[in-house]
Amino acid sequence: MTDLLKKRLQQRLGYDFRDPAQLDLALTHRSHGAHNNERLEFLGDSILNFIIGEALFRRFPEAREGQLSRLRSQMVKGETLAAIAREFEVGDCLLLGEGEMKSGGSRRDSILADTIEALIGGIYLESGFEVCAERVNAWYRERLDALSLASPAKDAKTRLQEFLQAHKLPLPEYNVVEVEGEAHAHRFTIECRVAPLKEAARARANSRRVAEKQAAAEVLEQLQKLELKPKRKG
Repeated sequence: MTDLLKKRLQQRLGYDFRDPAQLDLALTHRSHGAHNNERLEFLGDSILNFIIGEALFRRFPEAREGQLSRLRSQMVKGETLAAIAREFEVGDCLLLGEGEMKSGGSRRDSILADTIEALIGGIYLESGFEVCAERVNAWYRERLDALSLASPAKDAKTRLQEFLQAHKLPLPEYNVVEVEGEAHAHRFTIECRVAPLKEAARARANSRRVAEKQAAAEVLEQLQKLELKPKRKG
């Protein structure tokens, strides 16, 4: 891993490690050797759950415990963490054993998710809870803003796909219309197009996946207003 890659990663994280060894440790998978990020991952997992739990507690004062637990699970699950890791291009910076490198470990969701937790643990140990919480909340801002108590467990892209399949319609097309900003702070404009609608829906976000979900949510809302009836089989 080059110094340039480390610098770019820290720009994306919005945090500069004072101790380069702490950053290296957070990025070291167990396949690389006995000195790895597993302990930092354990710590970061606990801290992440608390930070997101507190954010949800304050954001939804009327929510019941079960609702908060569901939303937190959605925010801290491996798929979400891996998506964040890809936004930060963490995979380019991982220290992996030879076998993991050859088998595509830098793209594996579980490894990417664990590394985000390890980075959280590393930031906490170096700078304390307040700084760590500020960074995590910044990473999650758009995802948290998109939440509501009425949100079903399935994301908008999944719900749109299921809606279209139920009506025997073609699946949606997602296209990148524009990418703005520096490499460490891209903003994506995504277009979602479906057969029943004349106009495509557009959304902008710092993450391509988040923008796709926002565009899908808008399309789904428009389709539901059309009151299409599901087609029966046979």
